[in-house]
Amino acid sequence: MNIYRAAAFAAKIGVHKNTVKAWSLKGKLPDRRTPAGHRYYTEADVERYFGVERASEAGRTVVYCRVSNRAQGDELRSQQQAMETFCLGAGLAVDAWRTEIGDGLDFRRPVFRALMERIGKREPGLLLVAHEDRPCRFGFDWFAYFAESHGCEIRVVNQPSLSPQAEWVEDLMAV
Repeated sequence: MNIYRAAAFAAKIGVHKNTVKAWSLKGKLPDRRTPAGHRYYTEADVERYFGVERASEAGRTVVYCRVSNRAQGDELRSQQQAMETFCLGAGLAVDAWRTEIGDGLDFRRPVFRALMERIGKREPGLLLVAHEDRPCRFGFDWFAYFAESHGCEIRVVNQPSLSPQAEWVEDLMAV
């Protein structure tokens, strides 16, 4: 799916970029924004503008970012920026950005629980995470199985290649 910044979208539909901004503010166009606050539009928005009907999309794209404590606030912003860069580079339109500060071992985190409920209802079609341990510190394979069995693909953007011994040591250090 192609995504466009406001100026490119305006050029594609043949209006001034200020018109696109005004229409977004009035609700005539969707007002989707990146975490940095930039408006963006999808190919579906272009088709909708020209009256082209499409079958409903397979699902929403959700980005989930998490850090363990408030002291890692800079890391959270860095994670969000990296995910935004990845999504723009891959041409992915993101419908929802979810961020959370909480321990990966705590399954009672409110944003994580809401995400699990939405996956259970088959709402997101694609979940993007920076690392495997972002949704949960342990049990990522189970989490991925649950998501995939409910029609949600999980894409891990940064996959470090660790030996089994190094991974085991990292897990022990986390506990």
